[in-house]
Amino acid sequence: MQEQTRVKVSRESHILVPDKINILMVDDSPAKLMGYEVVLSPLGENLIRASTANEALEILLKNEIGIVLLDVAMPEIDGFQLAEMIREHPRFKRTPIIFISAIHLTDLDRIKGYERGAVDYISVPIDPELLRAKVSVYSELHRRTKQLENLNSELRRLSNSLIEAQDAERRRIARDLHDSLGQELTGAKMMLDNGARQQDPGELRNRVAEARTMIDRAIQQVRSISYLLHPPMLDEAGLGCSLRWYLDGFAKRGGIETSLDLEPPNFPRLEPELETAIFRIIQEAVNNVFRHSHASKAWVSIAKRGGRLIATVRDDGKGFKDGIVEFRPDEIGVGVSGMRQRVRELGGELRLRDAGPGAIVEVNIPIGSRTALNESPDSELLHARTI
Repeated sequence: MQEQTRVKVSRESHILVPDKINILMVDDSPAKLMGYEVVLSPLGENLIRASTANEALEILLKNEIGIVLLDVAMPEIDGFQLAEMIREHPRFKRTPIIFISAIHLTDLDRIKGYERGAVDYISVPIDPELLRAKVSVYSELHRRTKQLENLNSELRRLSNSLIEAQDAERRRIARDLHDSLGQELTGAKMMLDNGARQQDPGELRNRVAEARTMIDRAIQQVRSISYLLHPPMLDEAGLGCSLRWYLDGFAKRGGIETSLDLEPPNFPRLEPELETAIFRIIQEAVNNVFRHSHASKAWVSIAKRGGRLIATVRDDGKGFKDGIVEFRPDEIGVGVSGMRQRVRELGGELRLRDAGPGAIVEVNIPIGSRTALNESPDSELLHARTI
């Protein structure tokens, strides 16, 4: 018996091992329960014993059970009755139940078992290989189902977070438009209205000059908002030049010394959707540096190596909080979730780790034939500009 791969759970203490399927074995015969353990222990799952129906129900209510092996001929409450009771609970409507019987072996018995929710009906003496194979299949199905449920839950959470982030971004843009752009245009209109009532040509020229200055500031604010929403040079000049422009502006706005390293230096153009995704990931990562790291320096690097693109953002700040590196849903915010989702959609991987001091965000994406035909250096197409 491979003791290291089997975990027994007694009636007194239910010891559960994470990331394994809990298999509940119900039989009033200790010898049969021991035999099931010998057969199933190589699977490495949690094997939980129950010798009565009441004990089985208690374990079911306290734990997440993936599969139930159920003896038909038990005293007081037989296997058929217990299966009906299990199926009445919403948590266990789809839990696989495998009946095992040495007595009730007629077709009517099998039909009765399937009518009560069984997925299989095995006769005694059992074939160890057959039982192990069946349990292995149902264990894997349960594991995949749980993974799918977790992914769906994460997607719902991410969707809700993205909706909240969109609403917050809209409120921010609306506030910026009202408080800055709106005030500038209102002031310019007041200057022009006041100037229209002036009889002195010199005073009129002064009013018009002040109005022009306000309009120029308003135009600059429109450009800033537009560039931050989607930099036009990303389409015109590519990823490298756009990142130089953005990081230069970020360093001036945030007071964090920032550098960019491209490999190769004449970084090639990529498909538009890939360039946009990488730009947004870098943008979110450096914004997180400003918001959370308390860093004084940040380093951004992008390398095209063979058929992969590797982007890294590193800072010299305080590092990640516990749980963020493991992407725990209760610790990561919409920013990290959004980056992770973008990377997954591109078939890549997002890694977070502490740098001691600081933190590292690394993106590894297969690009294959994504690289565009235009291999000319974007640094020659457009000089970096700063908002």
